[in-house]
Amino acid sequence: MISRKRPLSVIIIGWLFIVAGSFGLVYHLTELKHAFHNDLIWVLLLRVMAIVGGAFMLRGRNWARWLTLIWMAYHVVLSAFHSRSELIMHSVLLVVIAYFLFRPTTVEYFRGPRAEPV
Repeated sequence: MISRKRPLSVIIIGWLFIVAGSFGLVYHLTELKHAFHNDLIWVLLLRVMAIVGGAFMLRGRNWARWLTLIWMAYHVVLSAFHSRSELIMHSVLLVVIAYFLFRPTTVEYFRGPRAEPV
């Protein structure tokens, strides 16, 4: 079996999503007293998606790379309904994350080990 070295960018982005999702989850869980207020279930699901995406990205799952990118794109869309600075910040983060997740070495990592001819 061929060993795959996880790129530093995947480590950083994966843990960033795990930490951001975890903090967001804990923060929003405190709102459970007011159950179902402001679509709380949807917010909690989004936080769990960030954690799952980050964790499985660290395991080299290609679908997790796409999940985190879609998660970030969703935040760009949400930011369009808020302040311009929030929209710019999320847009820049999306571009930076996409750049690092689609570099050739990163793409190779997510492609996985190739079967060697016997």
